[in-house]
Amino acid sequence: MIVYFIASFLLGNVLTAWWVGKLYKTDLRDHRSGNLGARNAGAVIGKGAFLLTFLGDALKGVIVILAGRYFGYPEWAVALGGLLVICGHMFPIWLKGRGGKGIATFVGIGLTFNLLFAIAFSVAFFLVIPFIRSATLSMIFAYLAYIGSVFYFNEVQRAWPIIVAIILIMYRHRFDFQQSFGEQKWKRS
Repeated sequence: MIVYFIASFLLGNVLTAWWVGKLYKTDLRDHRSGNLGARNAGAVIGKGAFLLTFLGDALKGVIVILAGRYFGYPEWAVALGGLLVICGHMFPIWLKGRGGKGIATFVGIGLTFNLLFAIAFSVAFFLVIPFIRSATLSMIFAYLAYIGSVFYFNEVQRAWPIIVAIILIMYRHRFDFQQSFGEQKWKRS
């Protein structure tokens, strides 16, 4: 199981945005937010780069969850693999901890780990976004719905690492949340 945990973290270190940037001869760390994630790739290079990065990063999450289940590990260990792949994505060793923010990888994990939790996440996001008109702020409600569904279905013992991953992701997005909230206040005034 230790090999699975190490492999999950190392897989997280494979940052799709870095490779997409190489493909387009652009170091995304030098542009806009400097973040190696799908959003920055899309803003700097274009929609194709966003899609490639999003799919590549989401695939990491899918692979880790499916691999853990293939080897028959308990669900808490599979969830821990999910947390570790997100940690590897956010804090890659080879880039001195300057990675992405984990949303796309979380989407891959979320869809694969438990479909009911993923549905709660998606429903909350799509219910809130028409009113808030901010994907960033709508994610807060989506993450809370995911956590709420974990508690509702009494799956905390199995899914606690994914809750930790959500807290990490939200912490990494704290400035994005502040900026989006400020923009919402400005639009209303």
